[in-house]
Amino acid sequence: MRTWLAGILGAVIVAAIGIVFTDWFNTSGPDTVERISGQPPLTIGHVAVDYTTRHTTLRRPVTDPGERALLLGAGSGSSRDAIMASHDWAPLGTTDVTAVLAGNRSSLRIIDIIPRVLARKPVSDGALFVYAPEGVAKTIELSADLDQPAPRFTTTRDTTEDTARDPGTSYFRKKQIDLKRDEPVTLVMSITGSAAYYEFDLQVTVLAEGDRTEQITIKGPDGRPFRVSGIADRYRAYYGRSALGGWQPLSRAAACAKVEKNQKPGEC
Repeated sequence: MRTWLAGILGAVIVAAIGIVFTDWFNTSGPDTVERISGQPPLTIGHVAVDYTTRHTTLRRPVTDPGERALLLGAGSGSSRDAIMASHDWAPLGTTDVTAVLAGNRSSLRIIDIIPRVLARKPVSDGALFVYAPEGVAKTIELSADLDQPAPRFTTTRDTTEDTARDPGTSYFRKKQIDLKRDEPVTLVMSITGSAAYYEFDLQVTVLAEGDRTEQITIKGPDGRPFRVSGIADRYRAYYGRSALGGWQPLSRAAACAKVEKNQKPGEC
């Protein structure tokens, strides 16, 4: 009888433990497993910098004959971009960044994003590449100015009563971004800098599992820091788009005439 009762009791205990474990695993188990395995609370699904609507600069001129030939149209667009990236290609005045993030927890909250300046140097003067964009530029949701002592993101559209009263208010002082598991969010950010050449990344602070915070770093699409440069008084080379593809050399006067259509007079 004792053996029989012990068997019944053991079966009941095992079943109860199984139910409790199943309930726990369905609610908190995946988060615990992913935390133990070192998986971050956010997945960075996509990062892009839009170079197609801004004038851009290089820190060093392209002097190698082979690289110049590719730059002037002998190579593909990707090879030209690679050459420019190797010379610290930077948008002029403003960098437009798009980042797609997805949640890796049952629930989490993005409580802050700040641009972190990694390097500050004199503005780039190696070369100026002039674009002639057409049409209306896309709306930027968030903006930050690296020339400020403590850069922060503010909203560029009066989307709420709070921002309508104070459009310079830090976005993350008023709002946070809540995500569920596998739920994506697209952030479109405009980061400006006119006083220097900046290299920077984005620091995301995430609140997950109560009051525990974690930080995620967003780097540029090539794994290097993002870049932006102010305008130099003079550049060592000037280029404009060629009708045959690639770039063609421009005189300083011709380049400045194009730049000043989109910049304040005298900034070239």
